[in-house]
Amino acid sequence: MLINSHYEFATKWEFAAPQAQVWQQLNSPESWPLWWRGVEQVELLNKGTDELGHGAVRKYTWRSRLPYRLTFLMQTTRVEPFSRIEGQATDELEGCGRWHLCHSEGVTRVRYDWQVKANKRWMKWLAPVARSIFAWNHDIVMEWGRLGLIRRLKSSPSGG
Repeated sequence: MLINSHYEFATKWEFAAPQAQVWQQLNSPESWPLWWRGVEQVELLNKGTDELGHGAVRKYTWRSRLPYRLTFLMQTTRVEPFSRIEGQATDELEGCGRWHLCHSEGVTRVRYDWQVKANKRWMKWLAPVARSIFAWNHDIVMEWGRLGLIRRLKSSPSGG
């Protein structure tokens, strides 16, 4: 039996903050556990091939509203300063994540696209009946990130 454990999510955030300030926080994932509830650990395994971090590999451990954790590796595949970060995930999740940032009229808009396949056996088996629950859970974790980033931007020295 072929089980479809592929998911596509698009998350949109807006911040009344400079684009460079939002970029700095998103481009520093090792600090995410300080402000993003749900991010338990981000470990830099390989710093990459240049100062932008192309090829960098990080190990992420996430927890969610539901009682489970996910651990996966993410390799940075594309970096356009202040506007885009892309990575390829492997391990318990497999797929592509893309951060897009733009700024106009005093507002920084962020979009995160996550196209991913769940590789955990129990998640694969539950996918046909739990798809909407996994989507709900993803949305909650992303909302934790949005709220945490709002707090982080307000507390940073350059304001927000």
